[in-house]
Amino acid sequence: MSIKIYGDDWCSDCLVIKKILDDYNIAYEYIMISKNKEAVKFVEKINNGKRIIPTIDINGKILINPGINKLMKIIKE
Repeated sequence: MSIKIYGDDWCSDCLVIKKILDDYNIAYEYIMISKNKEAVKFVEKINNGKRIIPTIDINGKILINPGINKLMKIIKE
């Protein structure tokens, strides 16, 4: 499973998602958009020009600020 989280450390939802994935020992790549111009472009493209985080890519399926329940349901599939 390939998981990329586009977020930033000032975002409490991003930090919660990282903690949950860490607790379940699920590997992911965390991309801080404040330090990556290409990541900003990607997030804005996916979100119609808005910087909505967390934006999560799971095996090519994009989730926009999915919430914990939705994220866990997708990961357990």
